[in-house]
Amino acid sequence: MATAHRIHITPDNTGLWNIQQDEGSAKKATELLQEDLDKHHVYFNDMGFHNHHQILALYGTGASPEHLKRGYDVNKTYQRPSTKARESIVKELGDWENAKKRLGKGEYYNDFLEYFQQEIDRLGWEKALLEYMFKGDERSEDMQIRMTSGVIHPIIQLMYGVEWKQPAIVAMALAQASVHKNELKKFLLTTEEAAKSNTKPMPSIESLLREVKANTKLSTAVYGVGEFVKMEKGVFAKAWDDIVELASRVKVKREELDEKTAEMYHTTIYEGASAAFHPGKEPKFDFFLMHHINVNPIYVALNKQDWIPLESKVRLIEWKIRLDLLQYAVQACPPLELDNIAAYVPKAGELTPANEQLSRIHNLDEDGHGIKLFRAFGVGQTLCEKYEDKPWARIKGDLWTKIGHLIVDSIQTAPRWVRGAGEDEAWEVIPDRVEDAHETNVVNGKNGISEKLDQVHI
Repeated sequence: MATAHRIHITPDNTGLWNIQQDEGSAKKATELLQEDLDKHHVYFNDMGFHNHHQILALYGTGASPEHLKRGYDVNKTYQRPSTKARESIVKELGDWENAKKRLGKGEYYNDFLEYFQQEIDRLGWEKALLEYMFKGDERSEDMQIRMTSGVIHPIIQLMYGVEWKQPAIVAMALAQASVHKNELKKFLLTTEEAAKSNTKPMPSIESLLREVKANTKLSTAVYGVGEFVKMEKGVFAKAWDDIVELASRVKVKREELDEKTAEMYHTTIYEGASAAFHPGKEPKFDFFLMHHINVNPIYVALNKQDWIPLESKVRLIEWKIRLDLLQYAVQACPPLELDNIAAYVPKAGELTPANEQLSRIHNLDEDGHGIKLFRAFGVGQTLCEKYEDKPWARIKGDLWTKIGHLIVDSIQTAPRWVRGAGEDEAWEVIPDRVEDAHETNVVNGKNGISEKLDQVHI
């Protein structure tokens, strides 16, 4: 049985893909996740780059025990060792005033982890989330905000805990959020407050993205700004009022939750796939926009939990859409065009079911971003298909298959990602497009730190 200290994966629990697994893969996933829990820190360096937990993404797409071990081994060599929790500090974390002094500091990760493991042992993981994330007091409000920090990695971790009902992974997510900064607090709370006085119906998410792009202050705010400060010194410093005004137009009605979740999911995939093309270059997904796709299954999973207040689910979707608008500006507003997706010619030369390409990812030495993206894409396709008659639905039929191929094709060679797809300079490191014999007149337009992986990730 899964507990706050023990991982336990079963063949019938494979996440939102609902793929059947076998006992061997379930046992191997359990073993590897337990080792990661026991031995590794959430950050693998002093810059706050994240330990990526791709095992469940692999497992949830049908990976074999051998593929699971390969995916784990290629990334474990550069992980930072875990440290022993300090009992005296763990006891103090129950007091919010004492806990506040240690928030946002990576050296307290294992102390927070042990604290939340004890709380989950006491309450159960659902009640622990109600207490520490959905209660509505100062501490839970702070937790919700920190969950969105660090390119939304904490809530990505929470996704696996909730989707696979693993108390230990929920504890890891709460601890991870606790040691992240709350740099998005002002944006999230300011836009939320501004939205209360906005009485107009919410436009489509795509139309809001197009307004971001049409706003010169927003679309150029990050020009000349360093990669890791584009949000603070770019968009927030140069176009604060503009991004707040646009984001405050996001208002989701209670009865719209399911459809708005699907629209949000669909739009991030459309945005990400469209941004993968640049004239004369190999297609590559934007590294940061990719995270905003990878996280999406958490919102589907949370919506299924009847113990979470509806108001909290609506709030999280509103926050996600606002963050999507912000991240689009931070990545310099790459094109939103369907034509390149429609014209894409897969490396295979024909449109085979995208799932038939899974072995190309399972056999790839990568840090987990690629398989997470493909899994999220598959969940999104299933979610969105019933909404194809909606005006916001741009991806239909074979376009889904083409995007599946695009994902798999684009990550086969390094650099796997472009970083800042809306800026021409970002594409300088991407190889020029080389047409295969079966490709004519197409504009198939292509970055994490491991010596072996040749990437820069966070």
